[in-house]
Amino acid sequence: MIQQVLEAPESRSFGSSSRSDIFLLIKEMLAYILCTALAVLPILIYFRNPYFLKDLYCTFISIYVGIRLSRIEKKFYSILDRFLDKVAEHPHKKFIVYEESSYTYSQADRESNKVARALLTHAHLKQGDTVALFLGNEPWFVWMWLALSKLGCTASFLNVNIRSKSLLHCFSCCEAKVLIAGADLQGAIEEVLPTLKQQGILVFILREHCHVDCIESLSDKIQMESDEPLSRQLRASINIKSPAVYIYTSGTTGLPKAAVLKHKRVWRGSFLLTFAGVRSDDVIYINLPLYHSAAFLIGLCGTIERGTTVVLRSKFSASNFWNDCRKYNVTVIQYIGEVMRYLCNTPKRDNDKDHKVRLAVGNGIREDTWVEFLERFGNICIRECYGATEGNVGFINYGGKVGAVGREHFLYKMACKYALIRFDTEKEEPVRDSRGFCVEVPRGETGLLVAKIGKRTPFSGYAKDKQQTDKKKLRDVFEKGDMYFNSGDLLKIDDEGFLFFQDRIGDTFRWKGENVATTEVADHLLAVDFVEEANVYGVKVPGHEGRIGMAALKLKENMDFDGKALYQHVKNYLPSYARPRFVRIQDALVVTSTFKQMKVKLAEEGFNPALIKDPLFYLEDNKGYIPMTQELFNCIAEGRLRL
Repeated sequence: MIQQVLEAPESRSFGSSSRSDIFLLIKEMLAYILCTALAVLPILIYFRNPYFLKDLYCTFISIYVGIRLSRIEKKFYSILDRFLDKVAEHPHKKFIVYEESSYTYSQADRESNKVARALLTHAHLKQGDTVALFLGNEPWFVWMWLALSKLGCTASFLNVNIRSKSLLHCFSCCEAKVLIAGADLQGAIEEVLPTLKQQGILVFILREHCHVDCIESLSDKIQMESDEPLSRQLRASINIKSPAVYIYTSGTTGLPKAAVLKHKRVWRGSFLLTFAGVRSDDVIYINLPLYHSAAFLIGLCGTIERGTTVVLRSKFSASNFWNDCRKYNVTVIQYIGEVMRYLCNTPKRDNDKDHKVRLAVGNGIREDTWVEFLERFGNICIRECYGATEGNVGFINYGGKVGAVGREHFLYKMACKYALIRFDTEKEEPVRDSRGFCVEVPRGETGLLVAKIGKRTPFSGYAKDKQQTDKKKLRDVFEKGDMYFNSGDLLKIDDEGFLFFQDRIGDTFRWKGENVATTEVADHLLAVDFVEEANVYGVKVPGHEGRIGMAALKLKENMDFDGKALYQHVKNYLPSYARPRFVRIQDALVVTSTFKQMKVKLAEEGFNPALIKDPLFYLEDNKGYIPMTQELFNCIAEGRLRL
């Protein structure tokens, strides 16, 4: 265009008409430059930030979720209300698929109506009561929770692996008046029945007949009830700040803690599937326990929020996993790190990539397992996330960077003030500057994750456990009077804004997808007649996520170690994942200057008999604790011996 102007004949008259042509050409030229810049800009942004489009998508989802939460708070609307709306929207759509049976949204609604009416009649429940559910993964779990929600009651989810003292503690700390157990758990109930009877607790079992005194059958009573809808007045006083469920998390107290999850927290958990990209036409496979927050909040409540279908399995099975996915046309799977590793360890098959799974949502997958899983099972989008049951902060790796548990986003940072602060692992406390305030670590360095407690990001704490609730609150973090939630986890943020989980502080470690409280395990070991002192900690094992249990023991004077007796004791009182797999006998247990047991050094030393001169023992299933040999260690280290 400019060239045309420059090459105009000399005789050309530059009157008003010519000036107009020049301005028009310049205007066209500027428009052309602007259009070119707008076309090139996304490319430049992409090269500078390859996650730009995903960040933009996350921005839209964040705004959408923020608007939804705002409306829910103004006019209370529960997950149950969402479920009932989905029942009205598509009553004949499959909601739960379990083994060879399936239940539509409408059928689930009617089944839960019958349960609610039976509990009204026979348990005399009223709004605000708490009921403990001692059930595994089965449709009854869902019907019970929905029924309790319709009555305005709070459900307390008991881990089906706990027994005796732990079971009684979990039941009592949420002040439940009623206990409902699965048919296969009657034996566990009978062990604590005298105490429950003494406390005047109503105990129901999901059977048509029960001849045990003080345990009432419930299945027969449910079948006699009507499936007509219940009045909303039964839950009229429930609001966004009311307790929705109690979910138990292990801590350093020696016994599980009942995290109080209010309705707002349940909603926040349910939206994770929205961020992950789950659609209403997806089929979600859940084989993680529903009594944990991952399967319940993200899986079940997320399913209801999206209006999808759930394929429910009683427990994880590596050999049946992909067959189930093919059989039920699964498109979304939930996982923990161990699940992915188990799947990668199964024998390779020609049809490993023959499935419809497009998305995996979970946490705890190791970087090497992540890569191996994708190479073997195909182009599945993995959405790794981070969060604690009781926490007020969480992340999702929507960018897809291998190994990361989340990605920072400016909107989330505005809504939730969090930071990584410097932490002294020897003193087990945050590092403070000369003014007494915590020190934020720069990018690339590991720090303790803390999140400000406020109206948008509350921390409800633990039922009947003020001491442990206060312990999770960190005060005067960056200014006088502020308060932050102490996650207990060490993370780091890289230069691209991705977060990576580094380690867990304190006395809790994770194994087989379960949190193990070392104090609880040590208390049980101290009950053995030949044990004088016990120090329990987790040790890393090659090829495994988390840490496996190990105990350093000091024996009573003139008493010998009895491997069979110790095995029988831990078998009777501890779930399999919490039983120490290795035992180290010491003349004296090392403690700090403040008389705290030293765990870090012991954990670093591990269980290699070539490096440790103390007597070592290994727990061989169904046999007991046997001497740890170098051959055993090599088998474990090389992955030839399954733990």
